[in-house]
Parts: sequence; C-alpha cells; structure tokens
Amino acid sequence: MKRLFGTAAVVLSAMLTLSACGGGDPLTSASASPAGSGSASAPASGGKVVIGSANFPENVLLAEIYSQALAAKGVEVEEKLNIGSREVLYDQVKSGGLTILPEYVGSLLAYVDKEATAKSKEEVVAALKEKLPAELEILEPSAAEDNNSLTVTKATAEKDGLTTIEDLVKVSKNYVIGGPPEFQSRQEQNFKDTYGLEFKEWKKTGDATADAIKDGTVQVGNVFTTDPKIVVNDLVSLQDTKSAFAAENITPLVNKAGVNDTVRTTLNAVSAKLDTAGLVALMKRVAVDKEDADAVAKDWLTTSGLL
Repeated sequence: MKRLFGTAAVVLSAMLTLSACGGGDPLTSASASPAGSGSASAPASGGKVVIGSANFPENVLLAEIYSQALAAKGVEVEEKLNIGSREVLYDQVKSGGLTILPEYVGSLLAYVDKEATAKSKEEVVAALKEKLPAELEILEPSAAEDNNSLTVTKATAEKDGLTTIEDLVKVSKNYVIGGPPEFQSRQEQNFKDTYGLEFKEWKKTGDATADAIKDGTVQVGNVFTTDPKIVVNDLVSLQDTKSAFAAENITPLVNKAGVNDTVRTTLNAVSAKLDTAGLVALMKRVAVDKEDADAVAKDWLTTSGLL
C-alpha cells in the first residue's frame, strides 16, 4: 500500500491489491522503506519499546493505537512506521530491531508454516504458539479481523434473511458473485466443500467489488472486512460460521525480551476493546475522511477508556 493517497477509491484499491484475494495477506507489500533496514538488539524489558508497522493505512493506525496506549502507561515508545512487507518486518521483530508489530494471525501462520491448515481463531493461535521461534510471541488476539468476506447489500440481507454465509445456500444458485480475478479458482471448491454453495455466475470485479454489489452487478462479493466501502455503501459482511476463510484476528507480535508485564497488559487491554465494526469506522475516518491516524487513534483510545 501507498503511504499517501488521493481519493477513497485509490485507497480502497490499494487495500484490496495488498491483501490479494481469497486468502489475502494484509502485510504483503512489494516495497520497503529505509526505516526497516537497520538492526538493533532488543530493548531491555521495561525500557524503550520500538513499534513498527507495514506501509498501509490500517497497520499504521493500529501501531498508533498501540503506541499511544503504551505511552499513557509511562512506557517510552519509539515509532518506526510505514516500513514495508512482512519479509522485512518479521525479521526486525525477531532480531529485536522492532519490539512490537500489529499482525494478522492467519497470514502470520502461513508465513511461518507454509503447510498450515488451521482456520479457526483458536486453531490458528494454537498453531502459532507452536511454530513461532523462541524470540517471539503473540499476545491476546482482538475480535477485529481484516479478512476476506462474502458481502451483500443491507437490502439484500433483509430481503433474503442473510446473516451468515450458510444462509446463502437457499439463494446462491440465483446469485452472481464477484471478486478479484483469482477469487473463483481459489474459493469455488472451498465454498462447495464448506457450505455447499453453488453460484449462478462468477464475475471478475476486482477492486470495484463493493461498488458492483451496491449497483447490483453482482448480488454477493468478496470484500475485505475492514474496507471502508462497507460503511460508505451500506453493505453487510456475512458471518463465516464454518471458517471457510482462515481467521485473521489482529494481535501484537512482540519480541519477548523487549516487553514486560505493563506492555503485555496494556496491549491486551487494547485488543479486548478492538472489534471489526469499530475498525471499519476508524478506517473510514482515515481512508475516506482523510483524518490523521494519530488523532483517530487518540479519539478511539479516549472513548474506549484506555487513555
């Protein structure tokens, strides 16, 4: 993702491109800035922590939330934001050059274990605890996810009684489904196996999927769960009750040597308050309304009772 952007469409396009479709990875990016090029030993427990982020708006916002929450508890914090891809970030946390990184559990597991098959939050977290190296740990995952979804208009959800993906079984053969170009090849069999879904037609709608749902070009589509167009276009993401998509709960990845109980407790308190709907609203303020991430983070922490 790009650090700076013009219109909401550009931002949303970048978000979808970065995540990729049908099992996308929110921390995948082709670029990395010099901020991630240095190496340093992990700060002593109880000393300064260094918070990093990938170079896209949501991850920067999450890093700002972590940073301000810790500073409010008297922790000395240094920010290194907009660094780049997981290939850079992961090694920096492992070496101690970064202490804390906002992560996405499913994509992190896929990075450390290419053969992973876990899908539910509980399975993914358990697998990560086994696969992460001794230097690293994840803290408590939040309810918030930046994940794939099958999304419909609010009118369609009300008309056809849709709240879960499983509810689509009764109508899917009459529905056109949209998504990025590789969405069908990655997910068609998965939907059949997991939910018994078959669709009337598959359309390649790319980063315009949310707009295609709104204008009726498709009745259901693959929109990422923190995409601000969910709010802008009054859409509803259906609950994935059978884990067709691997969980992507947001959680801090930390270098164990660089954090103490105050850091862990503070970050876990943030995760306890953070949910997907709230993050969507925050991302609308950042990506659509063009508010500064640090100001949005401060507002959220204040209203959540964390400042």
